[in-house]
Amino acid sequence: MKYSIIVPVYNRPDEVEELLQSLTCQTLKDFEVIIVEDGSAKPCEKECAGFSNQLDIHYYYKENSGPGQSRNYGAERAKGEYIIVLDSDVVLPKDYLLAIDEELKRQPSDAFGGPDRSHPSFTNVQKAISYSMTSFFTTGGIRGGKKKLDKFYPRSFNMGIRRDVYSQLGGFSNMRFGEDIDFSIRIFKAGCKCRLFPEAWVWHKRRTDLRKFFRQVFNSGIARISLYKKYPESLKLVHMMPMVFTLGVAAWIIMLIVGIAVPCVWVAAIPTAIVFLWAALIGVDATVKNHNSTVGVLSVAAAFTQLIGYGLGFISAWWKRCVMGKDEYSAFKNTFYK
Repeated sequence: MKYSIIVPVYNRPDEVEELLQSLTCQTLKDFEVIIVEDGSAKPCEKECAGFSNQLDIHYYYKENSGPGQSRNYGAERAKGEYIIVLDSDVVLPKDYLLAIDEELKRQPSDAFGGPDRSHPSFTNVQKAISYSMTSFFTTGGIRGGKKKLDKFYPRSFNMGIRRDVYSQLGGFSNMRFGEDIDFSIRIFKAGCKCRLFPEAWVWHKRRTDLRKFFRQVFNSGIARISLYKKYPESLKLVHMMPMVFTLGVAAWIIMLIVGIAVPCVWVAAIPTAIVFLWAALIGVDATVKNHNSTVGVLSVAAAFTQLIGYGLGFISAWWKRCVMGKDEYSAFKNTFYK
């Protein structure tokens, strides 16, 4: 067997069913599916059993320990030459595995990953969040599937690695967030080859509302500082841009208040013009790409949510970890280690 697909699941039976349905349509059939239920209150065992006649599927239930440890649990039971880890909120096009197989035949790789896209069936909010996570105006397009990258760090929603390399590196760490980037860093440090497979893309539903999206990116900001504490060289200027944006927005609001109170309108005139121009560019670009003005408006809200949420998480973690000197557990035990 060539591929073992591992999916950690936490209270998402409906998502799992949609993912499994897309797996039944794969043009390449040499794979098994390992579903690891991570202590869910809403298990998906029934949904998995419904595909037992169509897929080589294995379902496991374990106590909650986070997605990284659940993937390791599945990898220990995998039989494939390559391990592919997916999030439960993705759906695969029919040639997904074929695209991976063709890339590996063209040029072998120890590890790999692919980009994500928005599906027409997604809600307007999901499309807006997808746009925000992949747009040049928010992330520089680095998560949108660009071919020319200095180093490509696979993310766990769409990531593959040779099983022997996975075992050699000890799998994912016990980090609750950022564990996929941590794994990617260790892949590079081990001297392994890691590539982006542009055609091995998935439809990624991400979060269903902006409140959940804020929590997700806030945790990502926290994770970036945790990664910095482990690998100081991993922190790049681009990772600090959301923090700069957040502080800039705070300064802009203060200037607006001062300008109204004095009054002195010109104080905030230039930053206000910059903010509105940036928001207008996002709104127009998202509207054109999605052919939907509502998505355009929501994309502006998603962009602010993404950058400010990440920025606040980054600042919070920097204060607790770098200034107060707390370790990851004591700093975030109420958030990550309940």
